[in-house]
Amino acid sequence: MEVRVLREPGRGDPSEAQGADCEVVAEGSVERIRGLTNRNRIRGAHGRASGHVTAKLSRPRAVSVNPAVVRRRPVILPGEISPRARKGDAARAAEREVSRGRSSRAAVRRRAERGGERPTVTLEGAMPQNGEAPTASCGAGRSGTSRLMEEVVERENLKAALRRVRQNQGSPGIDGMTTEELVPYLRENWVRVREQLLAGTYRPQAVKRQEIPKRGGGTRVLGIPTALDRFIQQAVLQVLQPRFDPTFSEHSYGFRPGRSAQQAIAQAQRYIEEGRRGVVDVDLEKFFDRVNHDVLMGRLAKRIEDKRVLRLIRRYLESGVMAHGVVIERHEGTPQGGPLSPLLANVLLDEVDKELEKRGHAFVRYADDCNVYVRSRKAGERVLVFLRKKYGDLRLRINEEKSGVARVITREFLGIAFWRGAGGKLRRRVADRALEAMKDRVREITGRSRGRSVRQVVEELSRYLTGWHAYFRMAETPEIFRSLDEWIRHRLRQIHLKHWKTAKRAHAEFRARGASEELARRAGVRCQRWWYHSTHAVHVVLTKAYFDGLGVPRLAT
Repeated sequence: MEVRVLREPGRGDPSEAQGADCEVVAEGSVERIRGLTNRNRIRGAHGRASGHVTAKLSRPRAVSVNPAVVRRRPVILPGEISPRARKGDAARAAEREVSRGRSSRAAVRRRAERGGERPTVTLEGAMPQNGEAPTASCGAGRSGTSRLMEEVVERENLKAALRRVRQNQGSPGIDGMTTEELVPYLRENWVRVREQLLAGTYRPQAVKRQEIPKRGGGTRVLGIPTALDRFIQQAVLQVLQPRFDPTFSEHSYGFRPGRSAQQAIAQAQRYIEEGRRGVVDVDLEKFFDRVNHDVLMGRLAKRIEDKRVLRLIRRYLESGVMAHGVVIERHEGTPQGGPLSPLLANVLLDEVDKELEKRGHAFVRYADDCNVYVRSRKAGERVLVFLRKKYGDLRLRINEEKSGVARVITREFLGIAFWRGAGGKLRRRVADRALEAMKDRVREITGRSRGRSVRQVVEELSRYLTGWHAYFRMAETPEIFRSLDEWIRHRLRQIHLKHWKTAKRAHAEFRARGASEELARRAGVRCQRWWYHSTHAVHVVLTKAYFDGLGVPRLAT
């Protein structure tokens, strides 16, 4: 490459930047790089020096002069923000662009300029090398998040996502596809779906609306994605969660690897034992239905650089809800039922967690349930005012009827309540509402008119009681568990008497199980009195060992 510097006669050293006219000649091509010029050079009043004649491939273009440059005043270039503009407007506009997944390279360049940092374009980057297109460095980005979609569609990640979706099973979405039908579908269509994901053009289907009754009354609305969308969401979750989880607050326990509700309850108990007798119990009103999409995407854009992933998440948020055959558009909320929803909730609420940490508060959060433990009611009221403001900034609303400042013994947390045992020692028990909900479910399973055999009833009951006991076994109330065991066996004995129906059949069943003739005769004559016999004569035949053999789990262990 040959570099020639042209200067006017009597203009001093050619290395001076002002008024210099440089030419870069490389392999027969001429590229003119013109710097700042004065008015004489614009008018072309002076010619070139005779000893510096260079072949020109094109006529030099006249460069206009901005009067502001001559007067040494600040110049506002196209795309720049005026110094008189309100501070923060450009940042908020750029955040909205990124949150919608529509930010371009030009937008990134403009944001860098507004922040006072010009994008650095090197000479090597301006020239093609090894057949690659020229690239420009635009400042430091979010490290390791620019090619997330390639990690999402990586083979091992997809295999793990498919295994998890099949283990969870779940109901079909609006297309009726089950998790077992997903595998043959992927064999035929995955190449097309993968190309759409990498190109950023994949569009998820609407979710199926399903309502389930809530424990305290009312209904909870679920949005069930299709099996394919659950598979893709799980793949995205497995890539994002290892990056996001280490940044979350230590006081957050909901839907995080290696953390559980039992750990959250144990931490709450430690705060109470330290002398914090008051609690600020905050309940968010319809949290998953009121998540603001723009606010959430703004938080995600600070963590994710890959626009394809941001665009995919926004499309999942904005996918409609099908109810009664009609797809309804959704402008806020995240569908409760998809694998991504818990992670998105933690991303949004982590901001409040960090603010509580800065203030030194003792608190525990599990998903949208947050308890702050205080030493006085006055301190609790201050915390509640602060939380109203912070949640309001996130466009969330506190349920005033269920939230408040109270003594810890009068409140429950995640189905567990606290009580004072002998010597004033703090102990855990199953909350009254959780206990009543459990009994309602057992009554439903052991109904005498459902037309099912005893073994079928026991099979369903066993699944429910095993899960219930696994969660509530930390309760320190063995007497309550023993009374529940007796009540459950009582209801199972009623089912036996109901199935035997006639006195003759009941007599034969009692005799076959070793009852005396007198006992079998008395029980058979009054077999229609299910409640009476299930507590008196029948327990002699249908013993604890009999139900243990059927597989009925004991709660008092």
